[in-house]
Amino acid sequence: MKPEKVKFMLMAADMRRAVAFYRDVIGLDEIFVSDFWTELRHGDAIIALHGGHDGSRNPTGLTFQFENVLAVADRISTAGATMLQYPAPREGEPIILGIFRDAEGNEIFITQYIG
Repeated sequence: MKPEKVKFMLMAADMRRAVAFYRDVIGLDEIFVSDFWTELRHGDAIIALHGGHDGSRNPTGLTFQFENVLAVADRISTAGATMLQYPAPREGEPIILGIFRDAEGNEIFITQYIG
């Protein structure tokens, strides 16, 4: 039997702030929003936000790929997230990679495929 859906969960200290960031800055669409559980999507990918987090550091492994990662990094910084590593080419890899920490404590990769 195969899964019906796959969801990736992030933690949220402030659900409204988290929803606004992932909707307005990252560009995800809202599916369901509440104070304790939220689901956003891009295509078939679902990002869930779980409320009640204390905002401490949370490395996730999650990656969002963009056409222009440098412009997104600037948008992310302006929106209040912390750029831990500004996007830069990776030796031996076909990507430009950056890392940010959102206001909820989640550490996330952003990339651009450069072939």
